Amino acid sequence: MTRGLRGSPWATLVAISFGVMMVALDGTIVAVANPAIGRDLQASLAELQWVTHGYLLGLAVFLITAGKLSDRFGYRRMYLVGVVGFVATSVAIALSSGVVVLVAFRILQGLFGAVLSPAAMGLLRAGFPPHQLGRAFGLFGSLLSAANAAGPIVGGVLVSTFGWQAAFFINVPVGAVALGLGLWLLAADRPADRSARFDLTGVALLTVAIFALVWALVEAPTVGWTAVSTLAPLAVFGVFGAVFVLWERRPADPLLPLGMFRNPSVSIGVVLMLLMALSLMGSLFFVTFYLQGVLGLAPSRAGVFLLPLMLTMGVTSPLAGRLLDRVGAKIPTVTGLLSSAVGLFLLARLGTDTAFAYVTVAFLLLGTGLSLVMTGATAAIVGNVPMRFAGVASGMQQSAMQLGGSLGTAVLGAVMSAVIVATLPGHYRDAGLDAPDAAQATEMQSTVAQGVAVVPDGASAEVVRAVTQASHAAFLDGLHLAFGIAAVVMALAAVLALFMRAGRSTGEPAVHV
Repeated sequence: MTRGLRGSPWATLVAISFGVMMVALDGTIVAVANPAIGRDLQASLAELQWVTHGYLLGLAVFLITAGKLSDRFGYRRMYLVGVVGFVATSVAIALSSGVVVLVAFRILQGLFGAVLSPAAMGLLRAGFPPHQLGRAFGLFGSLLSAANAAGPIVGGVLVSTFGWQAAFFINVPVGAVALGLGLWLLAADRPADRSARFDLTGVALLTVAIFALVWALVEAPTVGWTAVSTLAPLAVFGVFGAVFVLWERRPADPLLPLGMFRNPSVSIGVVLMLLMALSLMGSLFFVTFYLQGVLGLAPSRAGVFLLPLMLTMGVTSPLAGRLLDRVGAKIPTVTGLLSSAVGLFLLARLGTDTAFAYVTVAFLLLGTGLSLVMTGATAAIVGNVPMRFAGVASGMQQSAMQLGGSLGTAVLGAVMSAVIVATLPGHYRDAGLDAPDAAQATEMQSTVAQGVAVVPDGASAEVVRAVTQASHAAFLDGLHLAFGIAAVVMALAAVLALFMRAGRSTGEPAVHV
């Protein structure tokens, strides 16, 4: 019976799901744990962003290279290495006593996440025939959504009961199951691109380019977009990125075969993945602060508010996969982007007393749309390249998603900060308080952007209420504009998706390299 299970498509899906669910679970738990990490380690908003961006930095820098390694050395082997490394770094993070050490291990955790994810997608692509890839991607997305749905609830309970460290210790049992199932159910695979030489020059150029880009995106909200510490890494990204593109035309076995982008579905899929992540991750980074700071919800209750979004994605992802197998990626992707835009527009009208039912409707629209977009864009990218490029294509797809999230958090974070600084003095005056000057408002914005009021020591109950009211009003001003921008981005992405090919993937298109 074991021989019959090992290597079969559905056994492969079950085995890899636990590894990628561990990564997804970690992401949503960390979002819930961020306020507790900030309080315990006395971290500023910029440092909390590094808890998120540090992981994204390690992940984004290494994803394409890790995908190439999977194509070269085998998906099963690289997947198991990724699982073990991810669990080990999770333990190290939980044992960290300072935010600097924590961020360092988050970067290392991102590197192992980059090893795991493309290998898992490569196993999925290799295990299913082309006409079932949409269904496989849909079920895969459903499992990820289940982990995302469990994350806020499990994370809220763990953080409330045991502290933020438990959000990382939970990866130990999940990782043990992932490792056991991987050793049992995943058949030894031959490398998809065994004869390829490794493009070390391309690796070096791409690593420096992406590192510089993510660094600039992380620093810009704190130091400003015109600061030297922002412009210098952006310049490095531009130079090394351009040299990388020119170099990749030379090797017989390039790190990233540029011929893949001649397929419009692949090119558009990458852009859509980036724009979707920009809108989603950039917006949802601040939702936790809204729920816990403005509405005053406990972490577990905040997780309940996020549950409709995650559950909807879990339910609709398999349906999206079946739809893709029938009609192709174009129609579902356009529909999903429009649904997401409406959901984000509704979230742009949140207030201090917004009802749970209103938030639920917005999240239902957003969850339905995102499941269609993620399944469609993934199928367009990974399903439209030859099998020997499955790992690097998956790395490219996930790099676009992670870079989009980093870009979204940086850009929308800058929007939040600018609006708070601009509107906070006016809200103070409206509340009958002495308005802070520009320098004071700038100093206060980091705290206010977390949904928390800067209350003077010894203030009366009346002053506390007035300061809190003014701070929350400024926070919501920034939140409204950030969500509004995200909604417009999704609507524009829907227009771009109209240029995707309507047909279904054949699984092995001609790619000229």
